[in-house]
Amino acid sequence: MRKNNPYTIMFGREPSQMVSRITQRDEIINTFTSDVPSSQIFFITGVRGSGKTVLMSEISARLAAEKKWITVEISPMGDMLAELASKIYHTGGMPKWLKTAGIDLSFFGIGVKIKSAEPVTNIEIALRRILGKLKKEGKRLLITMDEAFSSKEMRIFASAFQIFMREKLPVFLIMTGLYKNIDVLRNDKVLTFLLRTPRINLGSLNIRSMQNYYTETFQLPEEDALEMAHMTKGYPFAFQVLGYHTYEHHGDYQKAVEPTRLYLEEYVYEKLWTELSDKEKKICTAIAGTESGKVLDIRKKLDIETNEFSPYRANLIKKGILDGSNYGHISFTLPFFDDFVRSC
Repeated sequence: MRKNNPYTIMFGREPSQMVSRITQRDEIINTFTSDVPSSQIFFITGVRGSGKTVLMSEISARLAAEKKWITVEISPMGDMLAELASKIYHTGGMPKWLKTAGIDLSFFGIGVKIKSAEPVTNIEIALRRILGKLKKEGKRLLITMDEAFSSKEMRIFASAFQIFMREKLPVFLIMTGLYKNIDVLRNDKVLTFLLRTPRINLGSLNIRSMQNYYTETFQLPEEDALEMAHMTKGYPFAFQVLGYHTYEHHGDYQKAVEPTRLYLEEYVYEKLWTELSDKEKKICTAIAGTESGKVLDIRKKLDIETNEFSPYRANLIKKGILDGSNYGHISFTLPFFDDFVRSC
């Protein structure tokens, strides 16, 4: 019987073949588990398919394995405080624990009424009491939130979270999101404390690590596996998609190139393109049409000066679309993206 494909083409699902982001993972875990954490919140940003959800899930799973930690995931939509209370309540063993602590959440439709206690009628107060009890028991709570964005509900949640931190309650938060959404959230005038929140921007994976996985999975010569890794440009989702189609083609990675390109265009690049401004699209088109990759040549093609070009360049780099590490040059970080842009 043929084994299951070790690669995945589904966003957010942790594959069996995965290049871990050890540095970023350990940075967050070490911060959260220290005696006096320097931060109780982290943002994880990056382009679609950069592995934001996978990294967050990996951190959550590692902390959940520790007796000291309780982990819950909540949605960035709706009443997040009520959802948080409900998720905590439905964690294994918590109903009995809350009953013993005399914390009655029946007013919010959570659990049953405790005869010996008055129902708490303010959700923020309820959560403060729960977190206070966790603190006394030496436990910590990790909240994870995928694809966060600015909204009225988010402001209510974040404002309450700020109070929890001020009161030195053991609550921690990881939020993932696209750069533009996290940037809007961080610059919300009501939530200025988020400006000081550490942000981890996910870039390319290590090419050699990708090569090693491809070599081991497909029993390829090192030079072929390295060629595969370079094809992906270190883009995590491309690593998965190319691996997936190579597996479906019984290790023939050359036959996997075209379905990989088409899959990336349909499921990533078309959506990404619609989110760019008209000016950003013009700049990307000029980059795709300039062989040298020199900023000077691209500006000449666009007929714009440095002061007009630079903000767009910086923004596209922050969005994870451009690589500006080679002085005086820029290039796309995403594999086959130049071909896609030329076809638009």
